[in-house]
Amino acid sequence: MKPTHQLPYLGLLLFSLIPSQLCEICEVSERVHVQLDPLLDTMIQPKYTSVTQSADVLLSLRLIGIQNQNQTIIEALSQQVRNTVERRGLDLSSGQLALIILALGACHTHDETFIFNQHLLGHLENKFKAELENMEEYDGNPLTNYYQLSQDVLALCLFNRTYSTTTVAKLFAPENKNYYLGGQFSVDTGAMAVLALTCVSRSLKEQPKAQEEDLESIENHIRSLVKMILSEKKENGLIGNMFSTGAAMQALFVSSEYYSESEWNCQETRNTILSEISQGAFNIPAAAAQILPPLLGKTYLDVTKDSPCTYASGNSPLSIPVRTTVTPTYSPSLISVHYSVKINKTYSIDVTVPSGSVFLDVMKEAQKENGTLFRFTVEQEEWGPYITSVQGLTANNNDRTYWQLLSGGKPLSQGVGSYAVHNGDNLEVLWSKY
Repeated sequence: MKPTHQLPYLGLLLFSLIPSQLCEICEVSERVHVQLDPLLDTMIQPKYTSVTQSADVLLSLRLIGIQNQNQTIIEALSQQVRNTVERRGLDLSSGQLALIILALGACHTHDETFIFNQHLLGHLENKFKAELENMEEYDGNPLTNYYQLSQDVLALCLFNRTYSTTTVAKLFAPENKNYYLGGQFSVDTGAMAVLALTCVSRSLKEQPKAQEEDLESIENHIRSLVKMILSEKKENGLIGNMFSTGAAMQALFVSSEYYSESEWNCQETRNTILSEISQGAFNIPAAAAQILPPLLGKTYLDVTKDSPCTYASGNSPLSIPVRTTVTPTYSPSLISVHYSVKINKTYSIDVTVPSGSVFLDVMKEAQKENGTLFRFTVEQEEWGPYITSVQGLTANNNDRTYWQLLSGGKPLSQGVGSYAVHNGDNLEVLWSKY
């Protein structure tokens, strides 16, 4: 097991200087900060609907250096996160707990005491161990997924906790099946793994007796994963899709030594993201929270820097916009949508919903029409509602099964609570394996 250690002062200084010029090039300039207001407006809500949405937002706001303004909002978010821990305790998944630790531990605030008093890092070590045990028993399938396992390793690494670097080196080999969903490489999963592996690599380099074999394997993994991420770059600069691009940007910021400048035009990516923001694309708090830090030159590796978080360029931090409520002055028109459930057979129905409805609204309307064929259950996650079962058939990590959303036969990059449907859409939920 890797011993608990504290980086020497020189190591911390070098660690703080590592982010490359790519961060500065991609960072949104102060004169166009107003373009980020929709993200902030989405993130600031009086109540969050999942156990980790408040942690997502708290982590993002602290990273970008907004904590010195709007202190009431920050404290309210912090309190929501602490209340979640006290209410849910060990019922949290490993990734949820890791995210909470990152949010509470960011920027050296009083919340660090809460992490210590609640023994959160010790609980995370145990949950990570349980993930590994499940993988041994169920053909390499974790209790959660590799995105959450990467969050686990990142949190344990940043806060100098115990883990096996040899296990990490084996666990995150690029050929592992857990990087793929339906045969497609998951960019955000790969990106979170790059962040975690980069932290482990830097930590190993600071040890007087570094495990050279592990370090070499980990660096090779980073190099391969970065190439896989870049292979998913689209012509408009998005990487994977617009919701995976934020994680990909963070991963590429911290791994610039593994690719050439010509392989990624970060300005193009930034500009496309700003265009998507102006069109209301990031209307889920978790999505807004993930894209905001890289737009301001920050990554999750900044969580435990030696000094409190400050705005990347040293200028004034963003201001949270004043929320306004707009009352609709018209009644929405109705649209017709074809909806199908596909398991071994296909069950279809045509439903009518108001224009502006999302996929979930269609499923609810279908369930009203026929509660046997179209019944479903849903859980609220940080990225919005997630379909857990249809017709009583429940998704299972150990079996690598899930309910895939499609429109016109094509998989959706948005969730069931955010994909806006249109008249004549042909929507499907498909029982699938990943």
